[in-house]
Amino acid sequence: MSMDLVTILYLVASVCFIQALKGLSHPTTSIRGNVFGMVGMLIAVLTTAALIVQLAGGALGLGWVLLGLLVGGTAGSVMAQRVEMTKMPELVAFMHSMIGLAAVFIAVAAVAEPWAFSISGHGQPIPGGNRVELALGAFIGAITFTGSVIAFGKLSGKYKFRLFQGRPVQFAGQHWLNLGLGLLAVFFIVGFWHSQSWLDIILVIALGFALGVLLIIPIGGADMPVVVSMLNSYSGWAAAGIGFSLNNAMLIIAGSLVGSSGAILSYIMCKAMNRSFFNVILGGFGGDAATAAAGAQEQRNVKSGSADDAAFVLGNAESVVIVPGYGLAVARAQHAVKELAAKLTEKGIDVKYAIHPVAGRMPGHMNVLLAEAEVPYDQVFEMEDINGEFGQVDVAIILGANDVVNPAAHVKGTAIYGMPILEAYKAKTVIVNKRSMAAGYAGLDNELFYMDKTMMVFGDAKKVVEDMTKAVE
Repeated sequence: MSMDLVTILYLVASVCFIQALKGLSHPTTSIRGNVFGMVGMLIAVLTTAALIVQLAGGALGLGWVLLGLLVGGTAGSVMAQRVEMTKMPELVAFMHSMIGLAAVFIAVAAVAEPWAFSISGHGQPIPGGNRVELALGAFIGAITFTGSVIAFGKLSGKYKFRLFQGRPVQFAGQHWLNLGLGLLAVFFIVGFWHSQSWLDIILVIALGFALGVLLIIPIGGADMPVVVSMLNSYSGWAAAGIGFSLNNAMLIIAGSLVGSSGAILSYIMCKAMNRSFFNVILGGFGGDAATAAAGAQEQRNVKSGSADDAAFVLGNAESVVIVPGYGLAVARAQHAVKELAAKLTEKGIDVKYAIHPVAGRMPGHMNVLLAEAEVPYDQVFEMEDINGEFGQVDVAIILGANDVVNPAAHVKGTAIYGMPILEAYKAKTVIVNKRSMAAGYAGLDNELFYMDKTMMVFGDAKKVVEDMTKAVE
């Protein structure tokens, strides 16, 4: 296979990736975007495999390539089949960690045998520019790996290890320590550029591993969707850095696409949560007030009702807005919700869905759930498009959402102050389904639950919604 053909195939794959990003920008074109992405990756993988076989030579090279494809493909297929929708955020974090670790391994291999990657001749030193690229790629990859591992633990919420818990871990001088480790990493990167010393590159990687942990542990659980997006960006830049070292156009283009799109998404989400973009990069935001609020909660009376009571209210409404949240994902209630909406629509009731950009535990979590249930796209509205309608809505039914509808966002000093929310509290009647009165991911009590207009319906979202559907007359 000639290098001209490899370049052309990589270019075709890159165009597919660009089309994939374009398609994934809207639900109606997301399937097409996924197809483009899969085709592009297939072209890139097969081209790279053929190139490796050609360079390695013979059956031995082909055997190693097939073994890698078999192991990786089998693992990916098994995980894709077994993963639950509620576990998608953890899976995304896990995938980011693997990309970061791969960047580290490739950098180490390139330093050990640069001639195998056509970086330099046998026994010759690595060019200075390539040394910097390898060191930076390894450093960012190391940050991505350990940072994603911490994010995985925080998103999972089932591990007792303190660093894996949703509450932020903060200590005096934390940012100064991070700054010091960052400057040390720069020092050793310069040292590796100057001398190509194994000690320098090992220390760069070690500092990256440490910084990955320290940058993520002070971030509270409520801000994890932004962190996942930012780690996605880091993984892309790590791949791009290694791509420059290996002179691999595919890695450079794909890594740059992932890095830039992840950074843009993080910026958009920061605006949606009223967070500082630079605080995301530097680590540590949204924790102090949440922790304090969690400990300050007190028992208060709420107005509760049954699924039948809620069905009566819904059946007599003219307009209903459904606000899905993480509780809906946990209960896998999206299909039941679609059936309820269909029954209400048959009665002539106007039904819409309101989606907050950070509802759930990863960007687009609720959109994916509703798309899986084949909810019509014209019924699904983003926050900025529907917030102005809540004041005229008869019933807002909130299914497992908490922080994204919490009026505490308007109260100075709270962990989510300034965060744009779905203004469900403006609806004439509010129905809230939750398993209990437990606080949301930000650890804040929700004043909406105590309003006179609010009816709490406790229980599993799927069962409650199914009972509502049966009771609607």
